[in-house]
Amino acid sequence: MNFSSKTLLAAAGLAAFAFSPANAYEAGYPGWQAKPGVLIGASAGVPPPGIYMINQVFTYQSNLVGPLTNLIGTKNGVQAAVDVQVFLFVPGWTFLGGTYDALVVLPFGMASVGNPLASGGLIGDMQFSGVHNTAFINELAWKLPGGFAVKTGLTVGVPDGTIQGPTGLNNFGNPWFTFIPELAISYLGNGFNLTAFLYEEFNTKNSIDGYTTGDIFHADFTATKTFGKWTIGPVAYYVAQVTNDTCGVGCTVPTGTAGNAQRFHIWAVGGLVEYNFGPASFQVWATQEVSAKASNPAVPVGSDISTITQGSTIFATLSYRLWAPEEPAKPAMFHK
Repeated sequence: MNFSSKTLLAAAGLAAFAFSPANAYEAGYPGWQAKPGVLIGASAGVPPPGIYMINQVFTYQSNLVGPLTNLIGTKNGVQAAVDVQVFLFVPGWTFLGGTYDALVVLPFGMASVGNPLASGGLIGDMQFSGVHNTAFINELAWKLPGGFAVKTGLTVGVPDGTIQGPTGLNNFGNPWFTFIPELAISYLGNGFNLTAFLYEEFNTKNSIDGYTTGDIFHADFTATKTFGKWTIGPVAYYVAQVTNDTCGVGCTVPTGTAGNAQRFHIWAVGGLVEYNFGPASFQVWATQEVSAKASNPAVPVGSDISTITQGSTIFATLSYRLWAPEEPAKPAMFHK
């Protein structure tokens, strides 16, 4: 079967629901559940009915930046290598005129985080590997006149990953649920994929220490053109924390929200290349984060120890169909 991964990835939802920079807000920097840029290369299209497999791997190489690193004059590394296995189900159902699809996302990975206060030994380096929270995704997509398409959906991340440590944050899993509504708007005519993918993370309380991470907004942008079997073009993403963390009644984090970034934003730009083999499609994109800032406006000037990551990502995806429904048998044609 020939297909472009822009339609298969479209249904992949938040396929790399797999990486928070350190899974540890106590360390003074925030985290996200969906890797920024995960929906680069996707669109609001949907592939034909069937069961599909999406294999994704990425590496993220970065440093911590922000008021804390400015104060101590060092930047400490954050690295990750993540593998994500995605099963995509397109049953051929429609609802309200839209095409339905569902996904199960199984992420695995390893990461290391340098110590921004190594000279004082107050935090310590972090290295871990394990399973991140499983994500379940439901989506509806509509084709519109003129080559346009719209898609909406909801991702639910469940706390079934590798959860360790006194606050549950010493490994890849996180002890809370995450809900991520999404909206994609695409133009898919004449070989173009011009897509804005918008989605936002809403987290429940950490079930162990009662801390709640604020809402994280994402915007992923794709502007590619297909020439035969090749697809190329520029890409970009933006991610920002848009509400404050909370540490209310029952929260056991000693510093409350004072030691953590309450606002951050990151801009990244890069490029994408894809080759369509026919039965499968292989896509690679790379980005460099060109702007990254973090702050906690609630703390006095000079006491802000907020940090956020800034670095580069290389992201590869192989997508293909595992099964398709059999076509109805055609009546035999007889001729005298």
